Amino acid sequence: MIGRLQGKLIEKVPPQILIDVNGVGYEVDVPMSTFCNLPTEGQPLTLLTHLVVREDAQLLYGFATTSERQAFRALIRISGVGPRIALAVLSGMSPNDLADAVDQNNIGLLTRVPGIGKKTAERLVLELKGKLNGSAFATTQGTTASDAHNDIVSALLALGYSEREAQSAVRQLPPDVTVNDGIRLTLKALAR
Repeated sequence: MIGRLQGKLIEKVPPQILIDVNGVGYEVDVPMSTFCNLPTEGQPLTLLTHLVVREDAQLLYGFATTSERQAFRALIRISGVGPRIALAVLSGMSPNDLADAVDQNNIGLLTRVPGIGKKTAERLVLELKGKLNGSAFATTQGTTASDAHNDIVSALLALGYSEREAQSAVRQLPPDVTVNDGIRLTLKALAR
């Protein structure tokens, strides 16, 4: 099992990044919360990882925090929830928010995540009850407004929203919004 990667960030295209670890390039899918906190290309990077081995592929998923990886692992243990849906959940909410939604039986919040219907949300609440204990979420790094808005649009597109929906939601954001806050605000606006 590959549990951690430490290397240099080579490329980032939501939701996938490429990390050079001593000459070997690892393709890693990450939730948007992790993606938004990545350093610039060429900078050192350390990620916690989870390896999924399938009959046709070996896929790496990366996380900035232990709580994100724990939440991901709890999510993929649920029938009907694969790694892509787990990434979508963690892209739309922090592990703390997910734990709160589960504890409060907030099925409505969970169904706002693309790919999760009412039955899957009910199953999440039922099976995750008492199993999630979120911890401090990673802090955001500063970026310019234009870069932040581009990253937010890319994140929304990766989550399944149309270009028109993403651009419309981003236009309503304040110019100095961080990527992490911008994603949260646009997801809330799009869920209405």
